[in-house]
Amino acid sequence: MDYESMTPIQKAAVALVAFGPEVSAYVLKGLREEDMEKITVEIANLRDVPPEVEEKVIEECYQIFMARQYISQGGIDFARQVLEKAVGAPKAKEIMGRLESSIKSGGFSLLKDIDPKQLTNFLQNEHPQTISLILTQLTPQHAAAVLAELTPELQAEVSLRIATMEKIAPEILGEIEQTLEGHFEQTTLGEMSSSGGAKAIAEILNLIDSSAEKNILQSLEAENADLSAEVKNMMFVFEDIMLLDDRSVQRLLKEVETKDLAISLKAASEELKGKIFSNVSERVAVMIQEEMEFMGPIRLSDVEAAQGRIVDAVRRLEDEGQIIISGRGRKEDIIV
Repeated sequence: MDYESMTPIQKAAVALVAFGPEVSAYVLKGLREEDMEKITVEIANLRDVPPEVEEKVIEECYQIFMARQYISQGGIDFARQVLEKAVGAPKAKEIMGRLESSIKSGGFSLLKDIDPKQLTNFLQNEHPQTISLILTQLTPQHAAAVLAELTPELQAEVSLRIATMEKIAPEILGEIEQTLEGHFEQTTLGEMSSSGGAKAIAEILNLIDSSAEKNILQSLEAENADLSAEVKNMMFVFEDIMLLDDRSVQRLLKEVETKDLAISLKAASEELKGKIFSNVSERVAVMIQEEMEFMGPIRLSDVEAAQGRIVDAVRRLEDEGQIIISGRGRKEDIIV
């Protein structure tokens, strides 16, 4: 059994066996029947677990338990800061990523199997703020599907509220969850916390259809131009050029000045540099590389400005239908 390839259910099974029958029974009682069955089957299928694997699973459990304790003491930001000091920034980010994901999927998990149209029918008469709060508890894919079903006016209002949303008080989420449980006849599913912000709405908009996205972004821009720009920046960043097919990269490069490209690539990944160089002639590739070497050290702010100009060109060309950004969940993004 390899720790790196283990599923969360397998890790849970190993942890419960390690904790002993009394603790395991206590934990299983608090789970939904569906989850209890999955873990019980996994426990039954366990064979010899290497000691080093068991040790890593227990260590991961301990880290998550401590992170939850830090959150209860001072919130997610406090927990992240404490963990960074204790285990370093990369490990802290990994732990918080797992924890925040489990928090979000734990609360409101009763909604994950509900058809977006059915959920929209329930939400359409709710206050936009309530709809916004609920969408932040869904996966970006599910939230995008629900948002697409709302009227254009509600789409714009809800998106603006998500983008400007800060931390949500647990008691407010608790009240909303009780309402949902009453409507969908489900049981209480645990404590949660969440936040909205530009990143949340950007993730959703990346997965929604183009017409709805344009309507929402236009409304956001009319309400708050700076916020609209921030959302757009989070929807597509310079490294996302990797999402372009070769034909789109070649079209983009026709719009980009060589100097801007050379400056932008100073802080780009080797993978992205390779993609760019593979879509230009050998002579042009050599010219860009020589330009990069000749200019020497460049301020990061200048690199980011040049990358921003290239990203603007990507957005413009996509709006004009001249390039395709793959992996955005768009059903109409089919090249024929």
